[in-house]
Amino acid sequence: MRVPEARQYGIVDHMAVKATRATLLFHEKVVRADGTIIELIIWRLPRPTPDRHHGLKYRLYYGRGGKCLVRYDNEAGKGDHRHVKGREEPYRFVSVAKLRRDFEADIRKYGGDDEEED
Repeated sequence: MRVPEARQYGIVDHMAVKATRATLLFHEKVVRADGTIIELIIWRLPRPTPDRHHGLKYRLYYGRGGKCLVRYDNEAGKGDHRHVKGREEPYRFVSVAKLRRDFEADIRKYGGDDEEED
């Protein structure tokens, strides 16, 4: 009878298996005293796609009373874009840090005017 060789245990046993689903990287939701809601959600996709070449899926939302005032997102088929003052327009994604800065600037600039239906 042949005895099988003992399998070595090592670093490979701790490596992540290739992801097949999006991985949540960041989620923050704040309800402010004035009733406005700020919610930021960012996922890492298992692989980049033609409309999400950076490999991220995100939604940054600012609204009040069920109305969207400012939103940045990149839903499938549309790519990176933002919703401001009732308009949807393309957005040039550079980095997560710049995305957040641009979103916060739009909250300051447009946050209380011309509400858009969510």
